[in-house]
Amino acid sequence: MSPRAHTFAQLSLAGAVLTLAVAAPPASAADRGHTVPLRIATYNIHAGAGSDGVFDLDRQAAALRALDADVIGLQEVDVHWGARSQGLDVAGELARRLGMRVSFAPIYSLDPVTAGEPRREYGVAVLSRFPVRSATNHEITRLSTQDENPVPAPAPGFGEVTLKVRGVPVQVFVTHLDYRADPAVREAQVADTRRIMARERAELPGARQFLLGDFNAEPSAPELAPLWKELRDAGAGTPDTYPAEAPVKRIDYVAVGQGVRVRTVAVPEQPAASDHRPVVADVSLPRRTPGRD
Repeated sequence: MSPRAHTFAQLSLAGAVLTLAVAAPPASAADRGHTVPLRIATYNIHAGAGSDGVFDLDRQAAALRALDADVIGLQEVDVHWGARSQGLDVAGELARRLGMRVSFAPIYSLDPVTAGEPRREYGVAVLSRFPVRSATNHEITRLSTQDENPVPAPAPGFGEVTLKVRGVPVQVFVTHLDYRADPAVREAQVADTRRIMARERAELPGARQFLLGDFNAEPSAPELAPLWKELRDAGAGTPDTYPAEAPVKRIDYVAVGQGVRVRTVAVPEQPAASDHRPVVADVSLPRRTPGRD
């Protein structure tokens, strides 16, 4: 892994979430013997606040639990950030309530307001029912929201965890791409993402890759086109995801790499727990190495 990557791991415990929709043929008995099932999801949790702007982790934990997912990528995650999330470690608290492991990758890590308090952090996270074998916080191009006169520069917050899912190696990446109308930073972030994922794929041959996140662009956006050379948009044809109360854009993604078969995918009708809706996919992982199955 890159020497500039920031290694991290915060591990807890947990359990979690409900099945969704979009019909797909059931696996045959023979197929089931050679594949591993996995339910994977993404959710921008809006720092714990619902579409009404009210911070409510009980509501958010219930929404996550209803997905019944094995792995969940989270965006807009506060860890002791401040009053808007009651100074809580939101990543750790959700993991505790769901009984899942957690790995948090901060985009920002700032000194506390009061000496001796925890650092103020904000970023992305992965919740997992499986043990986290390794975790890395990669740098991609960002335009900081914490600087008065930001310029695009490498910054952390592109999280990766490596899992072993019933014997199959899995690399899960979680991201939150730039929100601005100008796609220039997203273009750079996509290039960084492809480079990092290719390098990580080469370091763990046979690993199945997932990219989860809020891309802040719709599927046909030109800046996303390079991603679809190596990845597949599992949610193609599903409903919009933003804003949660009455969605008009699909900007939240479960993207899958080689050797992953998508069985079902859906966008649950969850209008209140965040300002985004989650995306959840049931996939199967052939046990044979991608390219040979």
